[in-house]
Amino acid sequence: MATIRHSISIDASPERIFPLVSSGHGFSQWWAADVSEDVPRNIVSLGFFNRATVYNLKPARIITPTAAEWACQSGEEWNGTVLLFDLLPQKQDRTLLRFSHMDWRAETDYFVACTTTWGELMFRLKAAAEGKTPGPLFSATGMAY
Repeated sequence: MATIRHSISIDASPERIFPLVSSGHGFSQWWAADVSEDVPRNIVSLGFFNRATVYNLKPARIITPTAAEWACQSGEEWNGTVLLFDLLPQKQDRTLLRFSHMDWRAETDYFVACTTTWGELMFRLKAAAEGKTPGPLFSATGMAY
């Protein structure tokens, strides 16, 4: 199984970053503008390109404020993969975010494209956690830029 991995140092505490990686509202700050939450089913849905693509995420393991793990339940290649945001406190209110998108069936062209996208998303997440307002990378209809 293939895994995408990223690591980034953020000038914020895990307590400040955690809400951004553990909820639909948090995802809407840096990842996607089209986010909805199905509370009874405990699923967060992220829509891309006028909902031509929708990723349904279910929390698999949430450990406040150090880890948020999400099971992907839709998407041709994302279904069955797992997103892990691991927050490691550092000195002086800094945090090392170790991100993994695990259990891909193969290293396809889409996998490689997602590796690049996740890299850009890490910088959006960093900016949001540090009090800047980058907004989500994806608008409802496409890329935000």
